[in-house]
Amino acid sequence: MVLIVALSSILKGLALAWSLAAAPTSVELVDEVYQIPASQWRYVDFTLKQQPALVSATFQVLTGSGQARIALLRSQDLERLRGGQPHGVLAVTPLASSGNLSYYANWPDDYAIVVDNHAAKPSAVHLRISLEFGGSPGPAVTRLPARRQFAVILISFAVFFGIVTFSARRLWRAGFMKR
Repeated sequence: MVLIVALSSILKGLALAWSLAAAPTSVELVDEVYQIPASQWRYVDFTLKQQPALVSATFQVLTGSGQARIALLRSQDLERLRGGQPHGVLAVTPLASSGNLSYYANWPDDYAIVVDNHAAKPSAVHLRISLEFGGSPGPAVTRLPARRQFAVILISFAVFFGIVTFSARRLWRAGFMKR
């Protein structure tokens, strides 16, 4: 009896350790306010060395006219941006007074979040950047609104009872014809 309790405790401990090891871990890289001159940009660079991660960034313009955006770039594209050359972006927000972006970075590389102030005046921008390791690269799971859930249930019932009625009629006729 004692052996069974001990084995049960060990298995529960292993299950807990496994679930904790598989849980996503989050690291906040930046939570600061940046002063960005008019029509200028600033960047925050970071490196992903081994694991893929979900890169999440949010911004809010605190002072100024509110026309800013953020973009996620690879280091090669940041160098092109510095040189005034055409460059690519992995994710970008529209011009607004606040916004957020999320991008699942699959490959180890050097990345940068660029804050672009499109205003004619200097702006103070609050920027937050975080990395989440171990998460799923798929879309976030959401729920349907209550009306749509109800519609799906009604349609499912209608199809189910339609098939049952059709099958019952066919079986009834087949049984009735044999007599």
